Amino acid sequence: MLLGTHEHTIDDKSRLTLPARFRQEFEGGVVLTRGMESCLLAYPKHAWGHAFGGRLDELDPLRGEARRLQRYFFANMVEDELDKQGRIGIPAVLKDYAKLDRDVVVAGVNDHLEIWDRAAWRRELAEVEGSAGDVAERLAAQRN
Repeated sequence: MLLGTHEHTIDDKSRLTLPARFRQEFEGGVVLTRGMESCLLAYPKHAWGHAFGGRLDELDPLRGEARRLQRYFFANMVEDELDKQGRIGIPAVLKDYAKLDRDVVVAGVNDHLEIWDRAAWRRELAEVEGSAGDVAERLAAQRN
């Protein structure tokens, strides 16, 4: 399980060193793509299809919304391998999308990582902290 929040930096060559505690999970490679909230998603390559990609594959390609959602994720997706220092490269298109500069937050979110601009992460966290109880109540009501 990928848990915790870690502040890191992106180097001048657009490489991000993954926190040491996460590296073993990504030894087989990483799938990096856009997130929904102006962040990046990083999935272990071995888990991508099961965790997320499989759901995108199931979408009906004859529906316009399905095609748009598949484009959103797949057209900007990259696969990478960790280098010897545990770094991954972040392509310019993804870096621009998430508005990543130097200071980032790497957040473990169960089966994947989210990579955020540090200031954007703080704003997101403040918003979540203010509404988490209400969101939990609504989601619990949906299950019943």
